[in-house]
This record gives sequence, C-alpha cells and structure tokens, in this order.
Amino acid sequence: MHHPVRRTLFPVLVFGLVALLAWPAAAAPERYDVDKGHSALLFRVKHVDVGYTYGRFNDFSGSFVVDDANLANAQIEITAKVESIDSNDAKRDQHLKSPDFFNVAQFPTMTFKSTSIVKNADGAYQVKGNFTLHGVTRPLTLTMRKTGEGDDPFGNHRIGFEGQLTFNRSDFGMDKMAQAVGEKVWVTVAVEGIRK
Repeated sequence: MHHPVRRTLFPVLVFGLVALLAWPAAAAPERYDVDKGHSALLFRVKHVDVGYTYGRFNDFSGSFVVDDANLANAQIEITAKVESIDSNDAKRDQHLKSPDFFNVAQFPTMTFKSTSIVKNADGAYQVKGNFTLHGVTRPLTLTMRKTGEGDDPFGNHRIGFEGQLTFNRSDFGMDKMAQAVGEKVWVTVAVEGIRK
C-alpha cells in the first residue's frame, strides 16, 4: 500500500533538518585584552574656573567581553596605576601623587568594573559599574560607543570602543584646593582590544 502523505512529508523533513544544521549557531561571547599601546585613559578638570587641565594615566590594563546577542555576558574591567599620572608638568604630577590628592602610596590603583551593560537605540552602550578611587568605591555609568572592528595585518582581530564618565572628586575624598581645582572630573576611556 502506498503512502503519498509520507512520500510528501519525507523530503520536507529532510530539507528542514538540513537547513537547521546549516543555520549558524549564536555567536559566543568574545574576550578581548586591552592593547595599551593603542588605547588611552585621559582626564580633564577645570583650573581656577577658567580653563581645563588635561592629563592621562600611562600605565593601565584591562579586558572586556563582547556579546551583543546577550549583553548579560558582556563586561569590561580597567585598572590603572595612579603613579603613572602625567599632566605634562613634573612638579604638578608630584603634588597630584601626594596625600593632598591621589595619595598613591596608600591607594596605588584605580579601577572600573562593570556590573551591567545595556545598548541604547542610537547604538551607545550604557555601562554601569563600580569605580574605585582613593579607597572609595561608588557606582558610576560609562557611556561607550564602538569605534571600529577588523583584522590587523598580523592576523589579530581587533575591536575598539570609546566613552566617558564623570564624577565629583569630593565624593572620593579628594577635596583639597577647591578654589583652584574644579570639583567635576571627566575621564575618557578609549580602548582597542585584541581578541583572545
């Protein structure tokens, strides 16, 4: 006895199975290490409420995980050695390292570690995390945007992000010289990562 329904369904099922096997799997989370030579950790603060003084931290490291399909897996962590502060003035840098400001002998590092990441409709990432500076940890939000992605000439896959966070320095116990040094600090995080 012939079964026309079975003969009709069999090719459909086979085609469906083949299509399912050929469907690409969801992208797995990808980990990147920060390439310090192509990244920057910058800051600016108002001087006597007239102009901005800019600086950077030359020694920092970090890593981040990219997973746009499931942002619950995404994360970023940055650690900077405060001793590496560079404001283009050696005398000022020594003062900044003193107990009047960063007190690097007691608090040698500052860190940002994400706790959650969401993506806005405009493509920007709102990275909430814990920022630790001068022995104080507070929640802050780092707004990041993707700046590019691709392979370098040496076969490494790279991705870049840049963003900014702001904070009041007195919230972290750094309240000296309020008449000369502004309360608000802007920090720019520009990272280029190499996929591991």
